[in-house]
Amino acid sequence: MASTTDGSTGAHAGSGTNPGGVSAQSYVHTLTPILAAVTEQIDGPIQDAAELFVTSLRNNGVIQAFGSGHSEALAMEIAGRAGGLIATNRLALRDLVLIGGEPVELLRSGELERDPSISRRLYELSAAQEHDVFVIASNSGVNGSIVELASVVKEHGHPLIAITSLQHTAGVDSRHPSGKKLIDFADVVLDNHAPYGDSVLDMPGFGKVCAVSSITAALIAQMLVAEVLRRFSEAGQTPPVYLSANIPGGDDHNHALEAKYAGRIRRTA
Repeated sequence: MASTTDGSTGAHAGSGTNPGGVSAQSYVHTLTPILAAVTEQIDGPIQDAAELFVTSLRNNGVIQAFGSGHSEALAMEIAGRAGGLIATNRLALRDLVLIGGEPVELLRSGELERDPSISRRLYELSAAQEHDVFVIASNSGVNGSIVELASVVKEHGHPLIAITSLQHTAGVDSRHPSGKKLIDFADVVLDNHAPYGDSVLDMPGFGKVCAVSSITAALIAQMLVAEVLRRFSEAGQTPPVYLSANIPGGDDHNHALEAKYAGRIRRTA
């Protein structure tokens, strides 16, 4: 069963009012308890997910990260980020065109992330190997491509970490033919604590505005990296970590370490 929290923490879900209306101050005021709720996972699923990362890396595995739409920000936070892990690969829907040979018209479909038929090909393009672990981010956790990729990942025996909004996914039906959701396949579930619909501030006469899932997903990603590095440090080991390409020697350092994973990690646009 997946490791998770119950998603019931306090007023994080944007259920309260936002004093002062819509403003930068009210957004930060509302965001602060949400971030606190996310950090409450440190002693539970964050540790479980970090352990999956470490096991993978020590077995020459790669962390495969995927998110569609705005959830792609999570994959970018994990893969190829200065101060982060070298052995990471970012998957994206455009891989189907850039390296998969599909026509560019495919990307013009606004329904692509809902199409389960693309996911098996996306997995093939990942060049995943036995000890790779997958991280899939989706605020709703119900779109066809997301759920199908999760299914394929587990079919091939990889550990799967899901980053999602437990509140949102509980409030919507699956768009996958199986009726299942991302969390149904995950070994570890990390709650981004975004509310249903993602946005947190009430704008009179309009509805909810100002989303939070990208910020909380970035926090989760960096907590994971920090816990992985802590484990390596306590074991007297130095994991391959990126330096910024914008400091002297950064490119040489990074390229030398990337060579170990040639053909397995991509740094495409």
